[in-house]
Amino acid sequence: MPINNLFDHLGKLAEDSLALWDLPGGAKARLINVSENMTYLVECPSGFRAILRIHRDAYHTYREIECELAWIAALRHEQVVLTPDHYLGRDGNPIQTSCVSGLRAPRHMVLFQFVEGDAPDESGALTQNFEKLGAIAAQCHTHVRGWRKPDRFERITWDVDAVFGSNPTWGDWRRSPGMTSRIARILEQVQGTIINRLERFGKSENRFNLIHADMRLANLLIDGNKTHLIDFDDCGWGWFMYDFAAAISFIEDDPRIPDLKAAWLRGYRTVRRISDAQEAEIDTFVMLRRMALLAWIGSHIEAPEPQQRAPDFAANSARLGQIYLDNFAH
Repeated sequence: MPINNLFDHLGKLAEDSLALWDLPGGAKARLINVSENMTYLVECPSGFRAILRIHRDAYHTYREIECELAWIAALRHEQVVLTPDHYLGRDGNPIQTSCVSGLRAPRHMVLFQFVEGDAPDESGALTQNFEKLGAIAAQCHTHVRGWRKPDRFERITWDVDAVFGSNPTWGDWRRSPGMTSRIARILEQVQGTIINRLERFGKSENRFNLIHADMRLANLLIDGNKTHLIDFDDCGWGWFMYDFAAAISFIEDDPRIPDLKAAWLRGYRTVRRISDAQEAEIDTFVMLRRMALLAWIGSHIEAPEPQQRAPDFAANSARLGQIYLDNFAH
């Protein structure tokens, strides 16, 4: 379906579905973000605001979304980190499901509280904010080690099979725009090195557990002395150090990365210990994430952000991959 038609259908779904919640009169929905999901700002003449998330078709199951909401609530109730609450629908359920003519299938939806604040400016000095990111990541990782998860806990898994397996979550990186035989040869070696190293590294609970998996500065909202962590849509099973890799998504080749890595680790260590083995493998997780993003661009090329990033992403990934191989392919 052409992307503009899809936007039209989902916009109608957003407007029609507002009646599923008990909202003040005159509520309107305005698209503010396109990624895995469509995110709308809901506004009412009374001043009420909320955030409506319409889930991508067949990306998460109803149960997976329930489990995401359970972790968000646990982090907030146990005062680990500030997270946005959600609203129950008129039927008492946090997840609403509906469809409009033109869509292939019904979509799951969640209405979140509106959170005041702004994401940190990524064009300025970032070390202080990366220290904050590291500390928040460690708080979340400490929490999940002791949190009794709900029965039948289901979330996506971010491991080598999710990126390189027969049915990769975001598709095959080889189909990314700009892929050439030279780039593919380098990245095949990168894939093999990542798999070998992470097989040795293992998945013990103190290294591999529930993670946010998209803990970037864009997902922090700062309002004075309050910092909210948002957008848990990709949370799932993964290596703890993958959260640093996610923090530098799309800027892995920025010359500031060594300083940002050091800042993130400083913040992390104010809360939780990192073993030498974990720290030594951080660059492997950075390349794992980069390969996942390469696949993501290829499988989401109809959206604006992948189109913007596509032209040189494969070539830059190969350049980063060669540096990684020079240091880790042994």
